[in-house]
Amino acid sequence: MDADRLYELYRAGQWVQIFTAAFVGAWALGAHRVQELRGRALWVCTAVAYAVVVANLITASVLVGRYNWEFPDLHMLYEFSGLVAIGIIYSYGKQLPGRKYLIYGFGGLFLMGLAIRNVFMLS
Repeated sequence: MDADRLYELYRAGQWVQIFTAAFVGAWALGAHRVQELRGRALWVCTAVAYAVVVANLITASVLVGRYNWEFPDLHMLYEFSGLVAIGIIYSYGKQLPGRKYLIYGFGGLFLMGLAIRNVFMLS
C-alpha cells in the first residue's frame, strides 16, 4: 500500500474513532443511570472502540516511520495520548467500581475529542 492510500485509510479511521467513541461513551453514561443498558454488549463495543484508537495510532506511526509522513505539530502527541487514556480509563474503572460507567462514559467522550482535534489538525 502506498503512503497516500494509507493516509486516506488513517483519515477514515479518525472518523470511525469519533463515532465509535461517542457511541460507547454515551452508552456508558446512560448505563450509569439505567440498569438495562449494562451488559456484555457495552464492553464488547467499548473494546472495539479502543481497538480503533490503537489501529489509528499504529497507522499514524507507520506513516511517520516508513513513509516519513509529516503531521502537524502535536498530532502524534494526541495519538499517543489516546493510548495512555485507555490505560487510565481501564485502571480507574477497576479501582472505582461504583463509578465505572461514568469513567468509561467520559473516557469515551475524551477519546472522541482527541479524534476530533486530529481531524481538524489534518484539515
